[in-house]
Amino acid sequence: MKFGYICDVAEQRTVTISIPAALARKVDQIARREGRTRSELLREAFRQYAARLERWERLLTEARRALPVRKLREGEIARVVKKHRSERTASD
Repeated sequence: MKFGYICDVAEQRTVTISIPAALARKVDQIARREGRTRSELLREAFRQYAARLERWERLLTEARRALPVRKLREGEIARVVKKHRSERTASD
């Protein structure tokens, strides 16, 4: 399966990053397996990370709005999120 993202070459920028050798090998392995370039794979990884970050920011904004209404403190929200993550990890 190929994943694509249409972008005009003139709109692209080259960014150089340094990553540990073990991670670079993993990137190459996944890229080969999926028939993609490193760039395609890393672009997709960043898009997914950015989308997840935006979802978390929206969630936290909504949670902060609910703090006064539900009488919750930020520490309680962090505890609930941590519990949810551990339960999700255990079920994966």
